[in-house]
Amino acid sequence: MKKWFKDFLTCGMTGWCLEIVYTALGSLRRRELSLKGTTSLWMFPIYGSAVLLKPLFVLLRRLPVSVRGSIYALCIFTGEFLSGQFLTRKGICPWSYENCRWRIKNVIRLDYFPNWFLSGLLFEKLLSKKAV
Repeated sequence: MKKWFKDFLTCGMTGWCLEIVYTALGSLRRRELSLKGTTSLWMFPIYGSAVLLKPLFVLLRRLPVSVRGSIYALCIFTGEFLSGQFLTRKGICPWSYENCRWRIKNVIRLDYFPNWFLSGLLFEKLLSKKAV
């Protein structure tokens, strides 16, 4: 249980950092040179739940990177959808994609597939040393 909690913290912190960097870099498109990045406390347990992918890392390790990354992205989409729907019902969802083209129910964006593909592979790399 102690190891699981440490992995949960690792995923949560990694996700937070990725989101802060991603949103900061997004400010460049708006010509905001302050590079201010943001996240929400609600995101920590959502990113931390990437620890649930850990059993897949061992099961899929012999598959090509393209297949593994795609499976991880689909899992992350599922987690994002479920958590987004739950938080939206409570009126506390920190994100909304209502003005985005490739959205589903305003809580996931299909054009984020490459982001989740790479994030899944990053989580695999971070946790596999401990899993294998």
